[in-house]
Amino acid sequence: MQSQAASVKEYLASLPDDRKSAISTIRNTILKNLNKGFEEGMQYGMIGYYVPHSIFPAGYHCDPSKPLCFASLASQKNHMALYLMCAYGDTDYAQWFTKAWKDAGKKLDMGKSCMRFKRLDDVPLGVVAEAFKRVTVQKYLDFYTTALAQNAARPTKGKPGAKKAAKPAAKKSASKSIKAKAKK
Repeated sequence: MQSQAASVKEYLASLPDDRKSAISTIRNTILKNLNKGFEEGMQYGMIGYYVPHSIFPAGYHCDPSKPLCFASLASQKNHMALYLMCAYGDTDYAQWFTKAWKDAGKKLDMGKSCMRFKRLDDVPLGVVAEAFKRVTVQKYLDFYTTALAQNAARPTKGKPGAKKAAKPAAKKSASKSIKAKAKK
């Protein structure tokens, strides 16, 4: 369920008190541990954490007008959710995250990148903190651009002669200039 809120403040104000408290607590944990270079704002009707165009001008490959999404936090119809794009495509990160969550004694209700929960007590905040500390902007961009390049190199499915997907921006986009901007 996408919110029409234009700002994080407006989004939080629209939530029922129990969800507002849970989302605010998790948000504060994220903000305390979010590496330099990532920004917070509204994306896709959720609180989003992303790599801004000032650091990665290519943006999100499916819609370059949008900054590259890294994580999201949302109140959905039947649950709340934390979305971590690293958990979606990075097997090592996903394995670490899954183990850490379970080792914290919490039940994990996880999709490909989505951790669903009903109450704040269901979330190990220390694991959330570590999940955000572990990933710098540069590390995320290196992972993202490598994944795009590997995907572009795969043979296309379907009929012979089918068009290949457009090549993503070269890994060069995530080079020295991005490192310098991420440090700011």
